[in-house]
Amino acid sequence: MPRYVDPEARRRLVVNALFRVVVRDGLQRTSLRAVADEAELNIGSLRHYFAGQQDLMRFAMQSMLDRVGGRLLEHLGRIGDLDRLPRPERLRLATGLLAELLPLDERRRAEVTVFLDFNTAARTDPAFGDLTHRAAEGTRKLVHRVLARLEASGTLRPGLDLGLETERLTALLDGLGLSGVLHPDILDARACLDVLSAHLEDLARPAGPSASAN
Repeated sequence: MPRYVDPEARRRLVVNALFRVVVRDGLQRTSLRAVADEAELNIGSLRHYFAGQQDLMRFAMQSMLDRVGGRLLEHLGRIGDLDRLPRPERLRLATGLLAELLPLDERRRAEVTVFLDFNTAARTDPAFGDLTHRAAEGTRKLVHRVLARLEASGTLRPGLDLGLETERLTALLDGLGLSGVLHPDILDARACLDVLSAHLEDLARPAGPSASAN
């Protein structure tokens, strides 16, 4: 009697193996054979999922977007009602949410690495343009949503241009992600988080009796 294979468990196994290979060898050199060996599977098993390297690369990117997107939705739920929270807690929650996009630990480093490698491949291969465009739009929508909630709760300085601040903060996150992956000895996880936190503090109202009451 054939052994039952849980499709979701197999998918997680392949995704984890795929991320390890990409982090170690780079997305462009990631092959079906390499992922199969990493997952300790027969390459024929992977061919049920992928027709070739292009399918594998798209799967890597989509899996990364799904993983990060799921965690971001959880964080958004936690910062739903900022009005009832003190100012430091509002900024802490916002920082924690946006930190999901930074390479602060092994899991997030793998995700940011996949993201960077995929965007490099997409620069010369239009087959990947839809996913990179969706990711770029999604990041901006998320950042704008976080800033809008902070503004509505009275946390931000009055008169800020949220469109401009969205681009500034998105650029900061992109830069921290790139430097954190390429030069972790120069910009480590603690420094990444400190820079993000300092930027949000700069956008916020000065701390004081009136600000604490908001």
